Amino acid sequence: MQHKKTTLKNGLRIITVPMAGTETVTVTVMIGVGSRYETEKEAGLSHFIEHMFFKGTKKRPTTLDISSELDSIGGEFNAFTAKDKTMYYAKVDAKHLDKALDVVADMYLNSKIDEKEINREKGTILQELNMYEDMPIRNVGDVFESLLYNGNPLGREIIGRKKTIKSFKRENFLNYMNRFYMANDTVVCVAGKINEKKAVAKIKGYFENMGRGEKPHIIKVKEKQKTPQIKIKNKKTDQTHFVFGVRAYHQEHKDRFALGLLSVILGGNMSSRLFIEVRERRGLAYYVRSAEETFKDCGYFSVQAGVEHKNLELAILTILKELKKITRDKISEKELQKAKDFVKGKSVMGLESSDEVAMFYVNQEVSKGKIMVPEEVFKRFDKVTVSDIMRVAKDIFKKEKMNLAVIGPHKNAAKLKKLLSM
Repeated sequence: MQHKKTTLKNGLRIITVPMAGTETVTVTVMIGVGSRYETEKEAGLSHFIEHMFFKGTKKRPTTLDISSELDSIGGEFNAFTAKDKTMYYAKVDAKHLDKALDVVADMYLNSKIDEKEINREKGTILQELNMYEDMPIRNVGDVFESLLYNGNPLGREIIGRKKTIKSFKRENFLNYMNRFYMANDTVVCVAGKINEKKAVAKIKGYFENMGRGEKPHIIKVKEKQKTPQIKIKNKKTDQTHFVFGVRAYHQEHKDRFALGLLSVILGGNMSSRLFIEVRERRGLAYYVRSAEETFKDCGYFSVQAGVEHKNLELAILTILKELKKITRDKISEKELQKAKDFVKGKSVMGLESSDEVAMFYVNQEVSKGKIMVPEEVFKRFDKVTVSDIMRVAKDIFKKEKMNLAVIGPHKNAAKLKKLLSM
């Protein structure tokens, strides 16, 4: 799959990815800033700005004007805010590319950020926060990151806090956008059935006058953990949800591909070791899964599950047993190849759709400033050996790197911490 990168004079980057065999096109605009760039008083502002971009522009004064225009052509559109990026997108029938691009660019460049809409939206976001509080399966991940990155903006919830959400004024939004929403940290990607030259010309017309600036630095994470850490959110729930995790690698680390395969082997699918042992053989959980997360300066590997309250300790011990096993006994070549084929298969299926392709390319460009095409990614996975898997497992699965976040009716942190020290 071929792509082209065009950089405008103001530093804005355009990625075009023509795709054969599709009748759709996806327009994405991503900025390399998210919640970890906020001060304590700004907690939640990146996410709030994302909401406000849907509240009207001079050309499209209301939320209804924006949504109706894309709904009228059957388009899919949304946005998301992460710790280190924010993205806006629209996916449409390829013949409506011009309209999708016009709407997304208008939202990104010309949102009114109206004071009345800000005050109205505060209620919506507070309800969103309450919704997440009632979803322990989701909230436990926030508890885990707050444990891992306590004292760093990376440990705060993306949505912010009730106090900060209520406090925001229009000037807070404008000041934040003036600091961060700059052309040289913005990437526009268009993927699907496109005429590349026309698409680049259109995008240039919208974005060439956007200002550039110097992006402030993040507060880097300092990895100083020397003993296991526990954080319990004592709450009445029907199920105990927990995340067990260890500090791992940043997004440019040489072993990130081995870590990805290790995650697949342990808990990446329905034939993975943890799924079979925790769910199928012991019946301890309906879901159990592993994942890896990477940032510019740090990263982690985690296992998440939901269990009956009385089975929390047994589930943790079962997981620890599997982790110890993979540091002691080499996996087979067959198991490693299965993990590689799984990664490739999932990727190929995902990259059949224009929205997944756009996300694949724009995310790399924003995060790393460079792009590896799928074939290059697959080659990096193919180079991983059985010895690499064991070496990485031994490196990260150490007592002093272990962390456990729990949501449920539990109070005995000392007892759980003792489990991690075994």
